[in-house]
Amino acid sequence: MAYEVGVDRVKESALQSFMTGVYGWMVAALALSGVAAAFVSGSPTFQRLIFGNSFTLFALLIGEVALVWWLSASIQKISVGAAALAFIAYSLLNGATLSSIFMVYTGESIVRIFGITALTFGAMSLYGMKTKSDLRSMGRYLSMAVIGIVIALVVNMFLHSSAFDMLISIITVVVFTGLTAWDTQKLLAIAERADGSETYKKIAIIGALTLYLDFINIFLALLRLFGRRK
Repeated sequence: MAYEVGVDRVKESALQSFMTGVYGWMVAALALSGVAAAFVSGSPTFQRLIFGNSFTLFALLIGEVALVWWLSASIQKISVGAAALAFIAYSLLNGATLSSIFMVYTGESIVRIFGITALTFGAMSLYGMKTKSDLRSMGRYLSMAVIGIVIALVVNMFLHSSAFDMLISIITVVVFTGLTAWDTQKLLAIAERADGSETYKKIAIIGALTLYLDFINIFLALLRLFGRRK
């Protein structure tokens, strides 16, 4: 009996360590993105460098996509340190490109929407942890919906329809809110098998990246819907 209790405590400790790592990395990435966004928005030189030259902006966006792809594809081969550096680099690059929101929306509006996003994200993440329902089937449909959102965004780049943009934003909030619960449930299932090894430390970073992207997409969609422009 004492042995079983000891094993259960070790498993519980590993689970808590894994989930703490996931949310710790996610919060750190959000903070770094915020710092990078604030720095760039306050620097006319960097604003001109990034947004005054479409090639530079395009290169940064391609760099972000490449980092996410490389991190996901190479996670089994690279070290924890390399995975962490890639995630940090991505969060800084994303913050730099997201600094454009400070040029479009008021600071008060950005802070307010960020707070709403945090509450929404927290509620859905908690739901993903506590629900007894299996969210896998929902998650598959939501993942397919993400592809539809990307296609719709590309189409609207040519249509320039404000009504269509609003519809896309509403769908984006719904889809990524659902994905937050699904991703949390997936990570909790992984955490139950976590053993504190380097492999699970790297998986925690990938999990943090997934939740970070859920958060950012909800935030930007809500900002497009309810943000007050300058």
